[in-house]
Amino acid sequence: MYQSYDIIIIGTGAGGGTLAYALKDSGAKVLLVERGDYLPREPENWDTRAVFAEKRYKPEEKWYDDRGQPFAPGVHYVVGGNTKVYGAVLLRLREQDFEEIVHEGGISPAWPVSYHAFEPYYTKAEELFFVHGKVGEDPTEPPRSKPFPFPEVPHEPTIEQLAAKLRDQGLRPFSLPVGIDLREGGRCVRCKTCDGFPCKLGAKADAEVCGVEAALQSPHVELMTRTFAQRILTDPSGRSAVAVELVRDGERFTVHGGTIVVACGAVNSAALLLRSDSTAHPDGLANQSGLVGRNYMVHNSTFLMAVHPTWQNDTSFQKTLSINDYYFGKSGFPYPMGNLQMLGKLQADMLKAQKPFVPKPILGHIADRSVDFYLTSEDLPDPENRVTLGADGRIQIRWKPNNLEAHRQLVQETKRMLRRAGYPLILTQKMGIETNSHMCGTARFGTDPATSVLDPYCQAHTVQNLYVVDSSFFPSSAAVNPALTIAAQALRVADHLMQKSEFRNKEIEYCET
Repeated sequence: MYQSYDIIIIGTGAGGGTLAYALKDSGAKVLLVERGDYLPREPENWDTRAVFAEKRYKPEEKWYDDRGQPFAPGVHYVVGGNTKVYGAVLLRLREQDFEEIVHEGGISPAWPVSYHAFEPYYTKAEELFFVHGKVGEDPTEPPRSKPFPFPEVPHEPTIEQLAAKLRDQGLRPFSLPVGIDLREGGRCVRCKTCDGFPCKLGAKADAEVCGVEAALQSPHVELMTRTFAQRILTDPSGRSAVAVELVRDGERFTVHGGTIVVACGAVNSAALLLRSDSTAHPDGLANQSGLVGRNYMVHNSTFLMAVHPTWQNDTSFQKTLSINDYYFGKSGFPYPMGNLQMLGKLQADMLKAQKPFVPKPILGHIADRSVDFYLTSEDLPDPENRVTLGADGRIQIRWKPNNLEAHRQLVQETKRMLRRAGYPLILTQKMGIETNSHMCGTARFGTDPATSVLDPYCQAHTVQNLYVVDSSFFPSSAAVNPALTIAAQALRVADHLMQKSEFRNKEIEYCET
C-alpha cells in the first residue's frame, strides 16, 4: 500500500467503480476505498428468505427521520455498492429531463448541460454495462447515436400476452433496457432471483463486474476494502483537498491524494463532506453555498401487484416490460406522471418480509397469480428535504414527499389499464423513507457557486481538486432509475480528468518508466 496517490476514489458503486474503470489506462496511480468487503458468491445469494427476511447482505446501520425515529436504509456496503442487488434497469433520462419542466407539484430545474452532452457517454455506459434493449418502441425515447449494444430480453409468454393486451388499449409498452449477460456465451440463466438479489453467477451488469474487476487488472489501481472514510483534509487555505483520513479494523491512518473523488452514494457522500468541516470550511467541506445535504430526492414509488384469481404466472425473469405513455402526462392532466416497469417476480418470502402477519400460503397463492410492477414519479428538489448529522455523528434524513398528485394519477391509470387487461384485483404499497435506492441531489451541480455545490464536471466550486461522482450531483430526479446516468457522468468526468495536464504528464511518466 502506498501513502500517496494521484487519485483517491471513495466508493465502488455505479460512480466510483465506473470511474476507476475509465481511469485504469490513464497511468495515474489510483486508490479505490470501499467501506465494505466483497459480497460472497454463495447459495444464499438466491435464497429469498436469506436476502429479504434475514437481510443477509444489508448493514445493521440505522438512519433517523426528522422525528428521531430509526429506520433501516436501502444501502449495501460491498464492492459494487447497491448495484450488486439492483434490478439492472439501465434507462437514459429523457431529453426533456435535462430541461426545466413544470410539474403539478412545482418546478423541476434544468441541468447545467443538455442531454446531448451526456449522449456519447450514455452510449459508452450501455456498452460497458452490456445493456440489452430495443430502439423505437419507447414513445419518450431520446435521440441516440447508436442502437443498444445487445438485443432486448424476450418477454416470457405471460408478459407477452400482457403486452399485447396493453397495445390493444392503444398503449406502447416497450422492452425494458437491462444489464444482464445474455451475450453469446453469457452467464445469465434468467432466474427469479435477480431483481433485489446478488447474482452468484456474476451475470448481472453491476459495478464490480463491469468496473472494479477490470480496473484492478491495471498495475496502477489498488482497492482497499473494509475501510471507512472518516474525513477529507485540506491544505490551510481550504482550497485544495490533500488527504483522506481512513479507519480500517480500528486503526486510523491517512492517505494523500492529488485528486479526491467522493462516490459514497447521495447520503453518505453528503455525510462525509459534512464530517470534513474545518476552519476554512466550518459548515462542511465545499459547503459555502449551504447546499450540501439539501435537495435530497428518492422518487415517489409504489409496488403494485395485479392479480387474477385463476391465471397462473409461470414467468421466471419478469423484468422485461415498461410503459412511458404517461411519463409526460395525459389528456386532462398535462403534467409529468412517471414510469411504470415490471418488478422481478415477487415470491412468498419476499411478501412475508413486508407482511409478516399474513400466512405464507396466502401470500404464495397471491404471488403465483400476479404480475408485479414498480411505479416511479418525480420527487422534486426541496432544500428542506435534507441530510444532516446528529451530535453523535448519526445520519438524519428529513424527507417530506411532494408532487404526490402526479403519482396518484399514475397509480390510478395503472390500475385501470391492468383491470382492462384482465386483472380484477390490484394491490398496492406506497414506499416510504426507507426505500431510497434512487436517492440523489445532495450536492447538485451547476454553473453558479451560490446555487450549486459542484461545477458541470462534478468538481467542487470551492475546492479545486475535489469531485463528487455519484447521484449527489443530480439537480432533479426525473422518473427513471439513476444508475446509467451516474455511470455516464463518471465516464464524462474521467475524460475531463484525463484532459488535465497533470494526468497527461503522468501517463507519459509511467510509460517512460
